[in-house]
Amino acid sequence: MIGRKTSPGFLVLLALGFFFASYNLLTMSVRYKASKGSELFDPVVRAPGGTDRAGKGIQKFHVAVTATASTYSQWQCRIMYYWYKKVKDMPGSDMGGFTRVLHSGLPDNLMKNIPTFIVDPLPEGLDRGYVVLNRPWAFVQWLEKANIEENYILMAEPDHIFVRPLPNLAHGKNPVGFPFFYIRPTDHEKILRKFYPEENGPVTNIDPIGNSPVIIEKGLLEEIAPTWVNVSLRMKDDPVTDKTFGWVLEMYAYAVASALHGVRHTLRKDFMLQPPWDLEVGKKFIIHYTYGCDYTMKGELTYGKVGEWRFDKRAYIKGPPPRNLSLPPPGVPESVVRLVKLVNEATANIAGWGDA
Repeated sequence: MIGRKTSPGFLVLLALGFFFASYNLLTMSVRYKASKGSELFDPVVRAPGGTDRAGKGIQKFHVAVTATASTYSQWQCRIMYYWYKKVKDMPGSDMGGFTRVLHSGLPDNLMKNIPTFIVDPLPEGLDRGYVVLNRPWAFVQWLEKANIEENYILMAEPDHIFVRPLPNLAHGKNPVGFPFFYIRPTDHEKILRKFYPEENGPVTNIDPIGNSPVIIEKGLLEEIAPTWVNVSLRMKDDPVTDKTFGWVLEMYAYAVASALHGVRHTLRKDFMLQPPWDLEVGKKFIIHYTYGCDYTMKGELTYGKVGEWRFDKRAYIKGPPPRNLSLPPPGVPESVVRLVKLVNEATANIAGWGDA
């Protein structure tokens, strides 16, 4: 699928509008009100285990991953899409369609391999080298222009691997997210008050999440996404906020935007694991391989120092990892071993691997 091209003039006006209009958007809380008769529940962190499937009424969700046309992004998307197809129709899955939301504005060489919808990047220079700032703007365009059959959206990332079929963990209008240990709103109250004023309530209303992984009702995301764009741009434009939040700025922006709309997420620790810190896959659903995995040949972690054995996605910025990566040495956690086996299976079965 290819999105309609947005005119340059409109983008310039929109960019200017973001800065002039964002203050009013941010100080005005658009409270989400539950439909009559439904009940909101407070987000709770649940231990890995049952997924509380509601049986009747479960609705499928659309998997959406924002991406660039870089080789680095492409090979991760190919592995992710392989595992999506592998688990999509397994028992227990509520996974619907899949879209790579490509925010380059132009088609690339994966158009025939992965369902793709092209959207425009932010106007030149507006992301200031922080490419992730294009993510909320990509979702705004995709939600507006694409024909999305499912009523729920899973916002995912290229470095996600589905390790088992994923049910719809969201409950009606209550989205579900993953609690990140490094997203701590209460530690940054002074900064966050610039974007989440006191009249909106305590900063504990801001969930310790990013936008991914999140399963959310489509209409609710349509409400939050424009605010998410504005908060992201305002945070990037504030030197103190930009320096403090760094590479997780856009994650904080989504959390704040959700809170401004009165939206709370159910927090599920079993939604995802992150090797090498999480040692076992267990009953979790997604592996997020954002961290490097470095070990001695005795199986000792050497995080922050290149190990004798290693798997780090950043080692493959210019080209995809080769097929048949060596397995970790004895003593390395099961989560890391499983990750490498999943990567190896995908690369062994993806036609033309190495052409990413």
